[in-house]
Amino acid sequence: LFSKFGLVMRFKGLDLNLLYALDVLLEEKSVSKSAERLHLSQPAVSSALKRLRDYFNDPLLEQYGKKMIATPHAHLIQEELKAVLANVDMLISRTSIFEPGTATRKFTVTSSDYLAQVIFVPLLKYLRAAAPKIQIELIPPGDTTHELLAQGSIDIAILPEQMLTNEFPAEFLFSDRFVIVGCKKNPIFDAGISESEFYASRQVVVKLGSRRPVSISDQQLENHRKFRDVDILVSSFLLAPEMVVDTDRLTVMHARLAEIFAERIPIATAPLPFNLPVIKEYAQYHSTRSNDLGVQWLLHAIKTQSIRKID
Repeated sequence: LFSKFGLVMRFKGLDLNLLYALDVLLEEKSVSKSAERLHLSQPAVSSALKRLRDYFNDPLLEQYGKKMIATPHAHLIQEELKAVLANVDMLISRTSIFEPGTATRKFTVTSSDYLAQVIFVPLLKYLRAAAPKIQIELIPPGDTTHELLAQGSIDIAILPEQMLTNEFPAEFLFSDRFVIVGCKKNPIFDAGISESEFYASRQVVVKLGSRRPVSISDQQLENHRKFRDVDILVSSFLLAPEMVVDTDRLTVMHARLAEIFAERIPIATAPLPFNLPVIKEYAQYHSTRSNDLGVQWLLHAIKTQSIRKID
């Protein structure tokens, strides 16, 4: 019925493919949404839920008004379920041979839109030629990135040094610096931007998540404890430069990304009138991926592209 792992197995009377369905059901708390994710009909997912209820002797999900809520038993097993699925995923993806030219594997990588633009846009051209049958899924970093990494749901996480966890290996990729970005017609760029002019200007800030509400650059700016006139908050590094065009707003962003946008839209850049530490980007992966030839091949490709772009 479910082919997430390509297995048709039973363990103690349970079709193991149903465990993936249960994981999706507990995440979505909806038969219809789960059916969409599983690419199955709603009756098929309803039938799977009934079989799971019978096996666990628990409703697992109960109707509450228009919503479904997980039972206490479902909450109890959900974390263990994710760990089991992660271990199975690691087991079947760990092979002794990885041939890029013929491999059909899917890799899941956490990457901000900034890194996707700087690294993956040019890298995907190489991957198309070197490994034409692999699939790359890029997902943005968020509040659950470390949890997904621990569960094995992410193969590689590309993160700034400040976001790394001490639990898993990490390899340095490159450093980048921050610059001021504004509209090319803004006269403030004519003679260089002073610190007082910077703080007097309206600004665009990138907000990334509830636990880390602003970007690394803006966190560092907040440490200066000086008031900034922030009137625009965006959730993407790629939106920030668009928001300064034809305005007097400024934003602080990565130099490499600013260079790319300067070729597309009328923006200007200027050095910061004060010091901000450079940002260091790393690739992090689960310890079990250290001997995974596929992940290590992709990591090498990412590192090679990073060096080429920065140097």
